[in-house]
Amino acid sequence: MQFYKKREFGAFISDSFNFFKLYGKNYFKNYILINGLLLTLTIAVVIFGFREIFGQLIGSNVGGESYYFERYFSENAGMLIVSAILIFILFALLMIINYLYPVFYLKRITEGAQKVKTDEILGDFKKNAGRIAKMGIGMLFLVLPVMMILLGFSYLLMFIIIGFFLMLLFYPTAFNVSAFLMYDYFNTKRGFIESLSYSIRSQFSYPNGNEKSPYWKYWGASIIMFIIMYMITSVFTLIPMFFFYGSLLTTTPNGNFEENPFAGVAGVIFFIFYGFSMLASLLLSNLMYINAGLMYYDSRTDLHQKVELEEIETIGINE
Repeated sequence: MQFYKKREFGAFISDSFNFFKLYGKNYFKNYILINGLLLTLTIAVVIFGFREIFGQLIGSNVGGESYYFERYFSENAGMLIVSAILIFILFALLMIINYLYPVFYLKRITEGAQKVKTDEILGDFKKNAGRIAKMGIGMLFLVLPVMMILLGFSYLLMFIIIGFFLMLLFYPTAFNVSAFLMYDYFNTKRGFIESLSYSIRSQFSYPNGNEKSPYWKYWGASIIMFIIMYMITSVFTLIPMFFFYGSLLTTTPNGNFEENPFAGVAGVIFFIFYGFSMLASLLLSNLMYINAGLMYYDSRTDLHQKVELEEIETIGINE
């Protein structure tokens, strides 16, 4: 599969699926080996931790106590603070691996590897630990605040309808900029700011400036992947919602269920499905990241001719 080449809108979609046909078994094998424990812990937190919090939230004030929910938090402040810190660390590690695993995997494949070993990917994480830390700081204190401001501005404009169209443009563009930033930062020797600059500029023009803007094909490919991901994960989200509201409508009122509807079998089943929905989202997000990688390689026109020349030389050697 050729990675460094110009692609049209449809090619991004088809080649993303072709990638998993060719490398999917090896890709997800390494993904599970590297990320399996974090995924399991995250789902466990969602099922058991969030079930308790949502149960307290919904069941508050049932007994006529005005500050039931606030009292619950004040009585368990220490445990909740420690839990929040652990959850933050857990989710941060999960996001780092989910974002960077496709970057390191694709980098090795483009360098000629047919199969990638788990130790090689882990070695890439260790070797780039310093750059990963710098990227995390840059994303947290520079990229994220700017995106939150733009997001908030788009929400405000929802009142005059134009905000809806801005949101439709903003989400895929923000995702593409973030993905291009990570691909460029770990595929080149550029600094964080340089890669961020490239990731923004490459959304709107190619380096030579003589070709038409790639923005709409990048935006369109991301939108399609978002829709595919949303439709599949919605199945896991709708099932527990139907089950939960069905329980509310069919259960005989006895005070206990109304006080904490997430307690018992119904609550466990609801959050198990919610956990599966989260797992499906994380797995399917790899399709989006690989699609973003193909878009990044499309933008690197400086490497297209180099790869083509190397392929021609290889043909000459084989003959």
